Amino acid sequence: MITRRHFLNRMSTGLAGTALGQLLANESPIPPLPQYTPKAKRVIFLYMAGGPSQFDTFDDKPELRTRNGQPLPAELTKGVKLAFLQNEALKCYGSKVNFTRCGTSGQNISDLLPNIQKIADDICIVRTQQTDQVNHDPAHMFMNTGTAITGRPSMGSWISYGLGSIADNLPNFVVMRSGPEDQPVPQVAWNSGFLPGKHSGVEFYSSGDPLNYLRSPAGINSTLQRETIDGISSLNSIYGERAADPEIRTRIAQYELAFKMQTSVPEVADFSGESAETRELYGTGDKPDGSFASNCLMARRMAERGVRFIQLYHTGWDHHSSIEKKIRQQTKEVDRGSAALVMDLKRRGLLEDTLVIWGGEFGRTPMSQGGSGRDHHTKSGAMFLAGGGIQGGTTYGETDAFGFAAIQDPFHVHDFHATMLHLLGIDHLKLTYKYAGRNFRLTDVFGNVVKKVLA
Repeated sequence: MITRRHFLNRMSTGLAGTALGQLLANESPIPPLPQYTPKAKRVIFLYMAGGPSQFDTFDDKPELRTRNGQPLPAELTKGVKLAFLQNEALKCYGSKVNFTRCGTSGQNISDLLPNIQKIADDICIVRTQQTDQVNHDPAHMFMNTGTAITGRPSMGSWISYGLGSIADNLPNFVVMRSGPEDQPVPQVAWNSGFLPGKHSGVEFYSSGDPLNYLRSPAGINSTLQRETIDGISSLNSIYGERAADPEIRTRIAQYELAFKMQTSVPEVADFSGESAETRELYGTGDKPDGSFASNCLMARRMAERGVRFIQLYHTGWDHHSSIEKKIRQQTKEVDRGSAALVMDLKRRGLLEDTLVIWGGEFGRTPMSQGGSGRDHHTKSGAMFLAGGGIQGGTTYGETDAFGFAAIQDPFHVHDFHATMLHLLGIDHLKLTYKYAGRNFRLTDVFGNVVKKVLA
């Protein structure tokens, strides 16, 4: 309990005017980061939740078409854990989608992605994505936190912890969602875990006001609100000194950031200042409309205003049936916005220090499920990387003739995390946090930087 005498004594020594600035100072127990010159300052992760089919997007397999409906060679699946195909006949399922060689690099990209085909020379296509988890929730956790154990810090939180903030009026880590809500991504995927709470992702709504309570209550002007926050912060700081609770620093910082966001968030969500050509490029209007394309434009605006890690989830990729119909709709929803984001960043000079990632939690099987779908798959998947130190116009990794597994240059989740941190100027071995008696890191005890994808 804080006594009246103690409070007045602290106020008289000037605490009210200095506590907030002191407690908001960037205190970090790790060595100053970045540890070497970074190629990227920020990350935009276009997260295709549900597991997109590589065979209909970035990994064309003519052999599957040739052997469509025939048994998959048994030696490929021996000892491999499958999600729902354990008791089914494993038959080859060739994609009916055409692929085209694109750009001067000749990248082979699905015709379902005509706009992404236009940025072929800017992206590195990875065809050997691998994970350890075959079901959605643990796979989401593994991709986001480096482990299937719920409660660990997400990659965006690790980056926020390691590098700190660029902007002081927007969150360091922002999440937005689009797509069907039948299979939502768990919110723990962008949680800070045992890291200080200020490093958690902040979810912006995709339409309407991005956040609740952006407007002050009736009768409360900005001056009164500023005085109220300062008073609350002073009380919190007094208690923080007595309780030695680091989360009080987080609470003070959250009050301060929330006050600033009443101005900054409406501004970043106002597309009216964007040119008609830019809005046409993305395929969106003058305000957020909830679409993936709208979220991509929002991501670009957040990136140029200093948000460090931006994650756009687009759900609906879990095609266990009717994949030929569903994936046409799914790719249509993300193709234009994905390509527009890369193009827009490039022409504004932002792509060179922004790492753009496109992919999901795992790939899909080359075998059919129920005759018209594909099961989850851990041994191969596809994603692309662009900007921020990535060698565009290249392909990394090769899978066997059926696309079942990597035969050259696997790209495991731990390697992906190590490479992402490397591009941000962080040695993944040194980004640690002590918890429960030992040092933790995003890559745990694994991970290697994949130098072949670097420019």
